[in-house]
Amino acid sequence: MRNLLKILAVAVASVVPMAAHAADFPTKPVTLVVPYPPGGNVDSAARIIAPKMEAVLGQPVVVQNRAGAGGMIAAEYVINSGADGYTLFMAANGPLLFAPMTMKRPNAYEWKKDFAPIGAVSITPMALSVRADLKINDLQTLIDKASSDGLLMASPGAGTTNHLAAELLMEKAGKQWRVVQYKGNAPAIASLLGGETAFSFDQISAILPHIKDGKVVPLVVTSDERVPALPDVPTFKEASELGFQAVTFTGLLAPAGTPEAAIETVSKALNAALTDEGVQKQFADLGSLTKVTTPAEFSDFLTEIDDTWRPVVQTVNANR
Repeated sequence: MRNLLKILAVAVASVVPMAAHAADFPTKPVTLVVPYPPGGNVDSAARIIAPKMEAVLGQPVVVQNRAGAGGMIAAEYVINSGADGYTLFMAANGPLLFAPMTMKRPNAYEWKKDFAPIGAVSITPMALSVRADLKINDLQTLIDKASSDGLLMASPGAGTTNHLAAELLMEKAGKQWRVVQYKGNAPAIASLLGGETAFSFDQISAILPHIKDGKVVPLVVTSDERVPALPDVPTFKEASELGFQAVTFTGLLAPAGTPEAAIETVSKALNAALTDEGVQKQFADLGSLTKVTTPAEFSDFLTEIDDTWRPVVQTVNANR
């Protein structure tokens, strides 16, 4: 009996400090790990929310870029960082859901097992855009020229929604062209502007400045309805019979096993940021919409996206 009491006492002594630590969270800077280089859609979203989250949390919120392997380097770094709520994954469709399937790394992570969802951040449609100097002004002309003239398409990485949208378009059109993979939106767009590639699917938040500058021409958007930032650009469904919807999200996740108190604290800080009118305007100016969710709602949202696009990823893998 005495031995049992000693065991219980040790167990309680070890749990109490952990509970107190979770209740005091945060006591040091919180890091948002972005799986791409600076300048792209996910990086921009992280830098918009960080200052407002910092004000709520009372601790610095630092944005850290760790690009590579379709976003898996950043994801694996977060998973192995310790489940204490201080290192979080600023995720998007590709790095979280698709890269583990397309990159074929051994013992790849699974989001449902290795991450604890905190909340969505933004929803962003994409635009299919072409270099202005090519004088291509409609979707069908681009598809024909891409397959017959060898035009190169830029992608921010294998397994991203951008890449999968390209694969789905080729399947629907019955055409093939080469997709060149880069390490993020920024280098992919740089290749487009520099003439290395001819066209690309890009999040509107990332490509909009170059559309406004007249360097690229948007042919269609990938949402079901037209986008306020590009009111004259048709949807896929309006432009052709090849229509489909493909939007990207950004969202925050912690390593699995992170204390619920820490997740709830970050969730409240995130949603406080997303309901700020100034933050909403910054996202709207980039062609994105903020999306406020609870951790459970974000988990359900991820499941729906995963179920929709997983068959496309499997088809891409089978055709490699």
